[in-house]
Amino acid sequence: MATATKKVSKTAKTNGNNKNNRKEKPQSNKTKSAAKNNNAKVLIKPEGAIGDGMLDHDTRQKTAKAIEPKKPKNAVKQSAAEVTAHKQDYQGLDTETLIGIYRTMYTSRRVDDKEIQLKGQNKIFFQISGAGHEAILTAAGMAMKSGYDWFYPYYRDRALMLQLGMTPLEMLLSAVGAETDPNSHGRQMPSHWGSVKLNVPSQSSPTGTQLLQAVGAAEATYRGSLVEEMQDKILGFKGDEVVYVSIGDGTSSEGEFWEALNTACNLKLPVIFLIEDNGYAISVPVDVQTAGGDVSKLVEGFPNLYIQRCDGTNALESYETFTRAVEHCRARKGAAFIHAKVTRPYSHSLSDDEKLYRPEEERQKDAEIDPLKTYAEFLMSDGIASSEDLESLRKQIDAEVNEAADIALTTPQPAPESALRNVFSPDIDATSKDFDTEDGAELSGNAGTMVDLINRCMHEEMERDVRIIVFGEDVADVSKEEYLEQVKGKGGVFKVTANLQRKFGSARVFNSPLAEANIVGRAIGMATRGLKPVVEIQFFDYIFPAYHQIRNELAVMRWRSDNDWKCPIVMRVPVGGYLKGGAIYHSQSGTTIFSHTPGLLIAYPSNALDANGLLRTSIRCDDPVLFLEHKHLYRQVYNKSQYPSSEFMIPFGKAKIVKEGTDVTIVTYGALVQRSFEASKRLEKSGISVELIDLRTLVPYDWEAIAESVKKTSRVIVAHEDSLSWGYGAEIAARISDEMFEYLDAPVKRIGATDTFVAYAPQVEDFILPQIDDVERAAAELMKY
Repeated sequence: MATATKKVSKTAKTNGNNKNNRKEKPQSNKTKSAAKNNNAKVLIKPEGAIGDGMLDHDTRQKTAKAIEPKKPKNAVKQSAAEVTAHKQDYQGLDTETLIGIYRTMYTSRRVDDKEIQLKGQNKIFFQISGAGHEAILTAAGMAMKSGYDWFYPYYRDRALMLQLGMTPLEMLLSAVGAETDPNSHGRQMPSHWGSVKLNVPSQSSPTGTQLLQAVGAAEATYRGSLVEEMQDKILGFKGDEVVYVSIGDGTSSEGEFWEALNTACNLKLPVIFLIEDNGYAISVPVDVQTAGGDVSKLVEGFPNLYIQRCDGTNALESYETFTRAVEHCRARKGAAFIHAKVTRPYSHSLSDDEKLYRPEEERQKDAEIDPLKTYAEFLMSDGIASSEDLESLRKQIDAEVNEAADIALTTPQPAPESALRNVFSPDIDATSKDFDTEDGAELSGNAGTMVDLINRCMHEEMERDVRIIVFGEDVADVSKEEYLEQVKGKGGVFKVTANLQRKFGSARVFNSPLAEANIVGRAIGMATRGLKPVVEIQFFDYIFPAYHQIRNELAVMRWRSDNDWKCPIVMRVPVGGYLKGGAIYHSQSGTTIFSHTPGLLIAYPSNALDANGLLRTSIRCDDPVLFLEHKHLYRQVYNKSQYPSSEFMIPFGKAKIVKEGTDVTIVTYGALVQRSFEASKRLEKSGISVELIDLRTLVPYDWEAIAESVKKTSRVIVAHEDSLSWGYGAEIAARISDEMFEYLDAPVKRIGATDTFVAYAPQVEDFILPQIDDVERAAAELMKY
């Protein structure tokens, strides 16, 4: 007969080189249970928290009501010593808790089954199950502390969420897309977990994107431990909280998995990486996905990583394994890695049919070790519960799940117009007058470049707000603090972050690995816990490894959780061409790609003063910002400015009329502002009066300023540095044609780069990028109408 308890000596292996290895203890022949748990808990469980081997109060009450555990027939009265030994066989868990494990596991499976039934009836729209994973996930929830630790699960983690305190009703509300769904309020597929009260930041569909965010969440605690003043700003800071993150075996093929491990081990962060290895990534088996078919062997070279392997279908072995991992992380010894072998009795999702690629013999073999089957057999064989007890419990759970489904099906979905809410912060409006201190601003001191005024703003904002963290590639003065007194310091490849580390220390200003997804993913994790990361992507051309994090995580976090979660970070990015030698990979603009991403603010200043004011607004607002800094403009003499006060701000969506005119409107931004200005001076000599608008921010842009100018001039040119076709200017041109047609005396004209990349040879670069002559010629042509 299969049992739910196997000897740890065979399956719960640890890395042989790990100092935390323990010698095996003699096993109990009676129960074939896992070895004793010799790891005392480090901390007292806070009042009201779930975890550390405990069931929540409601679950204990339900379990006690459904079952009155009976002693097996002919039971012999045990001595106190025998009772103690017996409890050790069960990892110190009492009868009620042992039965409670079955309650959670069975509830998880029944919610899966109910969703499958509802999908078959076309009452819900998607289903993906956690079947076969229930034992390791229930154990994880027991070993950790709900509402205290932090959790980054994935879509199989239903049993974990139940153990942490989410109810079947709340899960089924998600399945029907109800307004009251606590995971996303009807915006995401079911099994995309999120809960403010349980410390589960909103999860998404892309596999593995949560890994770097989990590292960032743990790093928030780490940074807080280094900067005491920061601690009360960090959401849920306790000092010993642990971060859980889980993936399937297939996701370990993603590059971000390795980036996350690298940083977690390098900083010794308290992250538990759980690999739920069910053998398949949809239809691709693990030995095709992973070299050698065992990812835990591949990670053995990572330092400070406590590696454990366990039978994830065995609840007690899983609990012992997870308890050790939690203890290791809570004691701040570094990250832990648990490789749990589980099964997948159902297809990947209801959109998949595993019979197409898995033979019946293999599926039957998995069915023999189904955790629900083996754990029920263990409870009965050890006299913990009879078959009648378990049947009674199952009937109670079935009734609860059916009742929850009935309620969920009658719960309203969100109103259609609710789609428009929470794209951006409903509380702090970056376009509001609160951020407009531009008029009448007093300037002082010698004139500085764009680099100087951005640097000044960052110094002032870091002084004002201890939450601000600055990191990226080469942004620190020096990585090794002991060198600070010996060298001048780097401070970024363009010196924009110079001396920030000297002033605010290495806990707040530090270098990252050369990995852009690592930068943005970690920043998201920090921001969800209340910090304010201001990160640098060294060149716009290399932002694309982070695009996954930006588009699918950063920009959509607030919307997909309906404002339950947010991650307001600032990404400073040098951008653009006109460099003489920048060539393909140091001259890209690409603004259209990001302006097409809802939820992301974009600033693009053309001069030093605007850069200072817009950066301050970007830092103080409550939304993610892409702050584009044109490299060609960093040190131009014509855009220098004296220094404003530390309260100087420019709101988003407020354009600047650089030059007033009556004949032609030029709408532009970035490096083309000065080129358009030079063209307008030439045109004036020909009697053509140009009104020049610098948008300053691309999302949102100042439509009112554009409309008023078009009404005045009746002719308009939209000029941008990016490629002409499908470019940013196309949207503005289309809107002018749509909404301002009756005011136009000529077609809307667009100017942009050729539909190519930027070449290295200077004369070819000049041909590709828009020049003064191009602007002048376009305006002259419009005047012919």
